[in-house]
Amino acid sequence: MTDTPPTSPTPVGGPAAGIIQRAKDILLKPKETWPVIAAEPATTQSIYMPYVLVLAAIGPLAGFIGGQVFGITILGVTYHPPIVGALVSAIVSYGLALATVFILALVIDGLAPNFGGQKNQVQALKVAAYTGTAGWVGGIFGLIPALAIIGVLFGLYGLYILYLGLPVLMKAPEDKALGYTVVVILVAIVLFLIVGAVVAAVSAPALLTIR
Repeated sequence: MTDTPPTSPTPVGGPAAGIIQRAKDILLKPKETWPVIAAEPATTQSIYMPYVLVLAAIGPLAGFIGGQVFGITILGVTYHPPIVGALVSAIVSYGLALATVFILALVIDGLAPNFGGQKNQVQALKVAAYTGTAGWVGGIFGLIPALAIIGVLFGLYGLYILYLGLPVLMKAPEDKALGYTVVVILVAIVLFLIVGAVVAAVSAPALLTIR
């Protein structure tokens, strides 16, 4: 990509300020922000570091802290997961979240021609990464397990962000954007279920261990 971005992704204040500003923009004004993102030169590394690496850690970290501090209440019984098991679960969840972004990007790129779009791996990775912003930010509610459902609502908002971004970055006709979005969402759900199953399989033995 050689286009000059209309705005800088990293404002004065360093990478942290850039992450916060970009997250705010994609959440509060996605329709205006996607064209900016589309025009930015980028690589897989620049998309992951530091944006994805930082934001994808919010949910696992918040869930770990929330489980240790408040515990998890099931049927009126509060359970505090063993710290080692909870840590393993958080680490595995984080690693799989990073991998899922890349896999989803491959799917988005591969499906593009079927919906009149243009294949572009970097643009597809942008869609996968920045669409994840809503769910990752919503993961902060994991600090208080009882409020975790709010994080789910954030994730649902991410579907709307995805719908707005696909036709812009993958150059798909608007009349095919809905179908494109639906197929990508279905794939994302399958990936989510697979990730959940893997995390459960890896961390369950440690989580069930009595302290």
